[in-house]
Amino acid sequence: MTSYEPQHFELEMHGGVARITLSRPERKNPLTFDSYADLRDFFRHIRDDESVKAVVFDSNGGNFCSGGDVHEIIGPLVRKDMKGLLEFTRMTGDLIKAMVSCGTPIISAIDGVAVGAGAIVAMASDMRIATDRAKCAFLFTRVGLAGCDMGACAILPRIIGQGRATELLFSGRSFSADEGAAWGFYNTVVSPDELTNEAMGRAQRLAEGPTFGHMITKTMLAQEWSMSIEQAIEAEAQAQAICMQTLDFERAYNAFVNKESPIFQGD
Repeated sequence: MTSYEPQHFELEMHGGVARITLSRPERKNPLTFDSYADLRDFFRHIRDDESVKAVVFDSNGGNFCSGGDVHEIIGPLVRKDMKGLLEFTRMTGDLIKAMVSCGTPIISAIDGVAVGAGAIVAMASDMRIATDRAKCAFLFTRVGLAGCDMGACAILPRIIGQGRATELLFSGRSFSADEGAAWGFYNTVVSPDELTNEAMGRAQRLAEGPTFGHMITKTMLAQEWSMSIEQAIEAEAQAQAICMQTLDFERAYNAFVNKESPIFQGD
C-alpha cells in the first residue's frame, strides 16, 4: 500500500495498481487549486514508491474531468497579477511534468466530459481508454486563451499529428470517441460498463510485468523526442544494458529454459 494520503481526490489500491478519481461528480469533476497540487504531489511521490506499479486515472459519475473550476479557479485568476498568474500556470505544468517523469505507467479511463485541463491530463497519460460517449476538447481558445497550455503544443502533435493538433488547439472543438480512436488518441473504445474493468485489467498486466523495464521504457519515450536517431540508438543501447543487469531479465531467461511463465518482481 502506498503511504500517500490524498486530501482532494480519491485513491484506492488494488494490488500494485493505484486507481484515482476526482471526487466532485455533481460538477463533472472540476479541478481546483488544491486538487491540482494534490495530484502533482501524488505523481511526484510515486516516483520513489515501489508499491505503485501502475496508475488508472478513472472517470467518476459518468465524466472524467471538466477542467478548472469556473468559480474556484477561473474567477480568482481574473483578479491575480502577473506574478500570481505565472505561479498558477507553472503549478499546473508541474502536474504534467510529474506525470511524465514519475516512471509509472498511467492509463486514463475517459467517460463523458474530458475538457480543458481534463483533456490535458488524458493527453499526458501513457494510454487512454474511452467510452463511446467520451467528449474531449482542448477548449482554451474558447475562453480567450492560447491553445499552448500545460504542454499541449509539444505533446498533442506527437500523439495525433501536427495538422489535427493544430485544428483542435485553434478551434477548441470537442472530438468524438470514434475520431479519437481513428487518430490514435484513444487506444481503444469500450462501453461505459466495461471502462473501469478494461483500464484496471491493462494496469494489472503492467503491474505484473517487469516494472523496472516499464520505467525505462516510459523514460526513453519522453526523452527521445529531443534526440537525433543516432543519440536515441546509443541511449537505448545503454538503457537496455542496464535492464540486462536486472534479476527480472534472469528470471525471464530461466522461465523460458524451463518452459514456464516468468514471475517478475521489478528488480
